Amino acid sequence: MKERICQQQERKTVVMGCWMLNESVSVILAVSWLGVNLYLFIDTFRWYGEEESFFYTRVILGSTLAWARASAVCLNFNCMLILLPISRNLISFIRGASICCRGPWRRHLDKNLKFHKLVAYGIAINATIHIAAHLCNLERYHLSQSAEAEGLLAALSKLGDTPNESYINPIRTSHSNTTTELLSTIAGITGLLISLALILIMTSSTEFIRQISYELFWYTHHVFIIFFISLSIHGAGRIVRGQTPESLLLHNVTFCRDHYAEWQAAAQCPVPQFSGKEPSAWKWVLGPVVLYACERIIRFWRFQQEVVITKVVSHPSGVLELRMKKRNFKMAPGQYVLLQCPSISSLEWHPFTLTSAPQEDSFSVHIRTAGDWTRALRKAFEAEGQTIKEPRSLPRLAVDGPFGAALTDVFHYPVSVCIAAGIGVTPFAALLKSIWYKCCESQTQLKLSKVYFYWICRDPSAFEWFADLLLSLETRMSEQGKTHLLSYHIFLTSWDENQAIHIALHWDENTDVITGLKQKTFYGRPNWNNEFRQIAYNHPGSSIGVFSCGPKALSKTLQRMCRVYSSADPRGVHFYYNKESF
Repeated sequence: MKERICQQQERKTVVMGCWMLNESVSVILAVSWLGVNLYLFIDTFRWYGEEESFFYTRVILGSTLAWARASAVCLNFNCMLILLPISRNLISFIRGASICCRGPWRRHLDKNLKFHKLVAYGIAINATIHIAAHLCNLERYHLSQSAEAEGLLAALSKLGDTPNESYINPIRTSHSNTTTELLSTIAGITGLLISLALILIMTSSTEFIRQISYELFWYTHHVFIIFFISLSIHGAGRIVRGQTPESLLLHNVTFCRDHYAEWQAAAQCPVPQFSGKEPSAWKWVLGPVVLYACERIIRFWRFQQEVVITKVVSHPSGVLELRMKKRNFKMAPGQYVLLQCPSISSLEWHPFTLTSAPQEDSFSVHIRTAGDWTRALRKAFEAEGQTIKEPRSLPRLAVDGPFGAALTDVFHYPVSVCIAAGIGVTPFAALLKSIWYKCCESQTQLKLSKVYFYWICRDPSAFEWFADLLLSLETRMSEQGKTHLLSYHIFLTSWDENQAIHIALHWDENTDVITGLKQKTFYGRPNWNNEFRQIAYNHPGSSIGVFSCGPKALSKTLQRMCRVYSSADPRGVHFYYNKESF
């Protein structure tokens, strides 16, 4: 018994090790980002704490000089990174370059928004440090002009009062109002704009705000234009000043700091000269800004391309289906597009998963009414469930994309498990249709030999639009003798008393009372332990891709199941988790 317990504990330890190995790419990226931030901060902090040209500046400001400058460098670094994860065309290009991006690296491209948020937190933290340090610096500049200041501190603050002298203290008198002085400089005005823009962007990005008003999130995020313009010219005021290289050659700081009273008279200690450093923020962000500008140009070019709407259908549960055509449009299963309707908003682009297969002559999306924009879209199209005869009478739509997502990797596994919750089923519609078409092509040899499909939904009417697809698949695969390829499980989590009675009365019929399929609907939530255990038993030694689109709680549960049921033996079964994200 003791030996068995030890073996189980050893297996859990090894499985955890395997999972950690699979997650090592995320850890490497996060640690690398953190490591670069720490290196830049520490290196810059040390430099400003020891650099001779800033010795007199440190006499006035103390260590807050180093705090301000170190956080500024980290701020520039993170502002350089922040636009890269949201450059969708760049990510699609990297994804397509399979030679440079394979395996776990390729899967982690789908975590671009997580990295975007991580970098945003880095910007917020460093901006807070930078602002706090400069507020302290401003107060110390002001105090050094007071009557209580004496010695070297007073001598430094008086520099610049006579001709041929350069100042080191931007606060020129003790009677100056620091707020007024600050807001009369380029650094002060741009610093205020940067701070306000950052506060607006960060507060409107919270999940609470995005759920209440996605439009507010979308519009305030475009304040980033003001943020980057202000950041680029923020250092042009050159408020923090250091001793010039020419002055250092003539004015020996080590000797002259103790003879400040003789600076005017002694030839060996001439009055030190000061100047501000050239602004450098623009050098950090120029490349990414140009890259993102190209991204927006591509988006504008795609916006100009004609999109023909061929069909509009209103499905139950507030789902609107739009079928469209666009010249040279190529897609893969599981990809998504960004839609814009200029009659609703000329700025807003919203992501929707494609529900059509690449083999079809048009592409489609299914949109659930869940916000101001989707409600306005549904009202604008006034779908009545028929084929549109006059497309010109419909509102204009612009389409950007398609873009790659995790589901494009489904065909790379011998076994795939697809799990959807609610409207999260839309990514899998294109996948199942593609499987359907590939089954019809006798010359196509699929690496994929088995698909397990799970759909969890609480509204019975939501099954109606998707049940037709499953019924077609069920019929076609039966005709082709490939019923073994797809195993689907539908779970209904909510029903009323009348529905329960109806279900009970028709339980013995050959087809399901809700979906009309041969496979009966399950009632309640799936027991994931049982499901994963059975899949692992059915496919020993296989690499199994797990793909999900649904709430965070479901994602965490599935991620844990993948860890628990992956074999300790490298030759055993292994589950690889992928989550659909925009």
